[in-house]
Amino acid sequence: MIANILQDLKQRSEVLINRDQMDNSDIHIIYVLLDGVGDLPHPDLDGRTPLEAANTPTLDKIASNGVIGEVISVGKGIAPESDIAVFNMLGYKFEHVDYAGRGVIEAIGVGIDFKDGDLALRGNYSTLNEEEIITDRRAGRHIEKEDADGIAKELEEKIKFSIPDTKIVVAPTIGHRVTVRIRASSKKLSSRITNTDPAYSNIGGMGVAKAVGDYLKIEKCLPLEENEDSKITADLVNEFSEQSIKIMKESEINKKRQEQNKKQLSCILLRDAGNKYPDVPSINEKHEMKFSCIVDMPVELGISEVLKMEAFEAGGLTDYEEKARVAAKAMETQNAIYVHLKGPDEFGHDGDAIGKMKNIEEIDQRFFKTLVENIDSNKVAIIISADHSTPCINKGHSDDPVPVIVSADFIKNDGTTRMTEEQAKKGSIGLLQGSEVVTKSLELIRSQTKPNH
Repeated sequence: MIANILQDLKQRSEVLINRDQMDNSDIHIIYVLLDGVGDLPHPDLDGRTPLEAANTPTLDKIASNGVIGEVISVGKGIAPESDIAVFNMLGYKFEHVDYAGRGVIEAIGVGIDFKDGDLALRGNYSTLNEEEIITDRRAGRHIEKEDADGIAKELEEKIKFSIPDTKIVVAPTIGHRVTVRIRASSKKLSSRITNTDPAYSNIGGMGVAKAVGDYLKIEKCLPLEENEDSKITADLVNEFSEQSIKIMKESEINKKRQEQNKKQLSCILLRDAGNKYPDVPSINEKHEMKFSCIVDMPVELGISEVLKMEAFEAGGLTDYEEKARVAAKAMETQNAIYVHLKGPDEFGHDGDAIGKMKNIEEIDQRFFKTLVENIDSNKVAIIISADHSTPCINKGHSDDPVPVIVSADFIKNDGTTRMTEEQAKKGSIGLLQGSEVVTKSLELIRSQTKPNH
């Protein structure tokens, strides 16, 4: 009896000690992810990467005030999409079967009514030629809102499914991006289907970029399981694809776009199906911090909603100074803020190494310079990394490691002078998995001499 009581007391004390060790309330961090900033040497930059070629005095200063390492955001051999990469970089590592899918995350992010048993997919407006070969996966990328919304409305009104009670929502978001929700009141739809987007595979619910060439065509959606739910769902997706191509071809909006020499909105490439609301602990519960965020894209907005992060308004995609000021100001009420900056990724997808270099320089001058001017680096640590690499020579995501920097006045420098892929290989942090970045960074910060708050 006494032995049992003593054992119970011991276990309770261990719990209390662990809780005390995990108390991060006195730590303040600004965690910046530069979307797709990682790269490979490029001939347009004399064999350097955009990070190596860029003139980044502020990033250099931050790097010289900290330590560096490498991160594989999701896993070796996996060229991840942004959704699963960001989840990992925030500390969430999913088993494939447990992941809700990007479609669901974006549906949540844009406020679409979604419930378990619905099907949500991420889509791209794309351009086809007369042979229905994809000539532009993003239909010129910059699409007028009235055209995107007008086509979406036509599809919602005109598509007729073989299951009469099936309803569809087509929600354009930013640029070429679209979120699609299919609901069949009498059926539970399945996420176990293939993508129609030929550039991405569906591996256990996780989107993975494929190495693709030219002459791609929209793919037929196939069931991944031999059951009725998967087969019915695949049929509904194919009905959507087939009918939408015909409707869009005949649309007055596209006829007008042709007259204006604009790219056609010929089809919607679909990927990353999901049929359930994600069940994960909140980020504050996970890291024992008051975490907030500054994000713009539907997928990141969805992640912030799922993880119950307060999202701060901070201007548009390229309002870098405002984002920096808001992040710095947040340190008065929060002790952690995640900032996602989109710019570098798009240049990577476009194969524009010089543009990517210039964008990094712009972020350095406008975001990081403003940030450093507005924080006390003796009290606030800056963590900088990326969700994945987007090499310009590939024009797509890759599994290449990306740099991670942890910087503050109280962090002992390991000889790092710049945030580059080459220096990252030699840094004292070593090679991390994406899901380790937040916890390892907090451990590092706690281990160093911190100021009195």
